[in-house]
Amino acid sequence: MTTPRADQAAVEQAIATRRERVNDAIPEQLPIIRPERLYEASRYLLDAGGKRLRPTILLLAAEAIADAEPLAEDYQAFPAPDGPVDVMSAAVSIEIIQSFTLIHDDIMDDDDMRRGVPAVHREYDLETAILAGDTLYSKAFEVMLETGAPDERSVRALSELATTCTKICEGQAFDIDFESRNAVEPDEYLDMVELKTAVLYAAAASVPAMLLGDDDAVDALYGYGLDIGRAFQIQDDLLDLTTPSEKLGKQRGSDLVENKKTLVTLHARENGVDVDGLVDANSVETVDEREIEAAVEQLRAAGSIEYARETAHGLIDSGKANLEVLPDNPSRDLLGGIADYLIQREY
Repeated sequence: MTTPRADQAAVEQAIATRRERVNDAIPEQLPIIRPERLYEASRYLLDAGGKRLRPTILLLAAEAIADAEPLAEDYQAFPAPDGPVDVMSAAVSIEIIQSFTLIHDDIMDDDDMRRGVPAVHREYDLETAILAGDTLYSKAFEVMLETGAPDERSVRALSELATTCTKICEGQAFDIDFESRNAVEPDEYLDMVELKTAVLYAAAASVPAMLLGDDDAVDALYGYGLDIGRAFQIQDDLLDLTTPSEKLGKQRGSDLVENKKTLVTLHARENGVDVDGLVDANSVETVDEREIEAAVEQLRAAGSIEYARETAHGLIDSGKANLEVLPDNPSRDLLGGIADYLIQREY
């Protein structure tokens, strides 16, 4: 039996509703206390917005596992066999980790903007931004400890969070290494994306199964998260090439200018495209929009954009197949719908 496809409007509404609840919970879990500047910087990107896709997946997975009516249960006292569990704390913990990675990514890439506002190291300073990222990293573990789950399950969730953070750093290191390498295989890229991006989706999907005691669902939900997380990153790579700068929130084609390896460019290189010569710009600020459009046309003609798109669709199908371990209910359908949403979004 395959998971029915949820209506896109219903998916967007599900994300919006849970995003609002996560947004309400963040100040409770991460209040601005002394030293105020540190905590203001730590909250800065969290307060700037974000889709909250990972915590939404976590909350939907909890509902699907419990076979609960969507939004009917209190996330902070969610029903579990051994007593209520605060799955909202787990969701906020995952989002805090996401924010920590963004702060440090922007520092390493020397980016100016994030979510339509100056990056943390631009709004504050480099030292404060590093401290803010470190604070978020440690706070995520404190918040995960507040779920109230039995000790064995709580430790399992904490272990997963720690392993996830290690893998994210490994993925970032591979990504940096790729920038200075001419020869990178598509499979290497997918392995890097799994570490840098997909493992946090996998943690978001599988941690509720750990906390709620559904051991049979842990591996399947982890596989769901890995597949859709890799597809999410491939879609991000495609959007960098195909979405206008004003909608994207940054300069279109920045990955090409910065020599970032993506599935698109790796496929193109294998098929004879001079990827290094696609754009002639020293920085994102000096890139010509017509030059980006010409580069995209070369990539499209080589079949590289379609190859990446088909790969993403295949990963989404594979990820959704893992959902069959869950009870057949609306929340499971919405998890399938979110998987589709990840490669249909336009920014």
